[in-house]
Amino acid sequence: MVDIASRVYNHKWKIDPIVRSLIDTDFYKLLMCQSIFRNRPDTRVTFSLINRTKSVRLADLIDEGELREQLDHIRSLSLSRGESTWLRGNTFYGKRQMFRPDFMERFESLRLPPYHLEKHDGQYELTFEGAWPEAMLWEIPALAVLMELRGRAVLKGMGRFELQVLYARAMTKLWEKVERLRQIDGLKLADFGTRRRHSFLWQDWAVQALIEGLEGKFIGTSNCLIAMRREVEAIGTNAHELPMVYSALAPDDAALAQAPYQVLADWHEEHDGNLRIILPDTYGTEGFLRRAPDWLASWTGIRIDSGDPATGAEIAIRWWRERGEDPTKKLVIFSDGLDVEKIEELHRQFVGRVKVSFGWGTMLTNDFRGLAPQDGLAPFSLVCKAVSANGRPTVKLSDNPNKAMGPADEIARYKRVFGVGDQQPMQVVV
Repeated sequence: MVDIASRVYNHKWKIDPIVRSLIDTDFYKLLMCQSIFRNRPDTRVTFSLINRTKSVRLADLIDEGELREQLDHIRSLSLSRGESTWLRGNTFYGKRQMFRPDFMERFESLRLPPYHLEKHDGQYELTFEGAWPEAMLWEIPALAVLMELRGRAVLKGMGRFELQVLYARAMTKLWEKVERLRQIDGLKLADFGTRRRHSFLWQDWAVQALIEGLEGKFIGTSNCLIAMRREVEAIGTNAHELPMVYSALAPDDAALAQAPYQVLADWHEEHDGNLRIILPDTYGTEGFLRRAPDWLASWTGIRIDSGDPATGAEIAIRWWRERGEDPTKKLVIFSDGLDVEKIEELHRQFVGRVKVSFGWGTMLTNDFRGLAPQDGLAPFSLVCKAVSANGRPTVKLSDNPNKAMGPADEIARYKRVFGVGDQQPMQVVV
């Protein structure tokens, strides 16, 4: 097993670049990339870093030269032969050759486009612009770099023994969570923690802990590189990025209202009816389901990623019943801000009423709360989002208004078009 503390102490080693592969990313990014390559390859998109936790002044913590070094390293990466073989030949979700030959040929020759980096008021302004199938692949590695460089900055002054104790405490903390989770009968849980992980080595250790500690209750990881190396399932479907960009491209209000459903129509065609998980909260879950075409009710399930998770699940159950579907045969994936207590609570509340699964993210791969001086490793909310498409701004409303993004006038327009009324603000921790 890797001695993480020693590797952190010697983190200047070239053996530890923060991102070490183009498939050190979430599986859903590759699935979406293939769909975009087929349906919207010429769309120009800009992604931007957004730090929701302003008290964490990243530009004061992280050396700009070191940040550029890591970003430049990512631009040098390309698929290895083994990675390409794994993507081309592996079976994902029971489907062989999930990735088409034309997409793989493009991906095998891909280099990520340039980045633009500036400092402003203690924060980094980091943007990526280019063709959508290329610029989108910056999101996950950019977040991983910023999160890990922040951790390295906090740990920089610690000695070897201090680091050994810190990581021993973190391992104990995570293992105690695993011991609680394995008491849950019928639990299905996946690692969704790539984007805000403490480090690659720590995420890899966490996945190994889940493999051993949860056995059949652990169903896989969203991280493609770790899935390949640890021989577990790669997990993921789609994200808010698709409806955000499709909606920005809509020429009028009528097309805007239909854009989130056009996304899923294209998705259905792309995957021949596989991977049929709805993410309904981009512009409000209730309105999305109320206006949804009947064919969506037959899909496998729903992922709940904002707002109160229990409320979202109840809305989904009611919608399936109204559309003549049996909720006990449907899958609800909870994936927002989860930790052990919330997983236990939601499982108790919904087991037997629906099929329940959990995508455990930041509190799996980055829970170092209380372990560093001044709690300097506490997780914070950092995202990288598509902010424009063909020069037009994107908007996200969410079921939590504290996660909304976009120009104020466009947010007002989207609320009108999608019939979004008053929403209950909830604290955004991660």
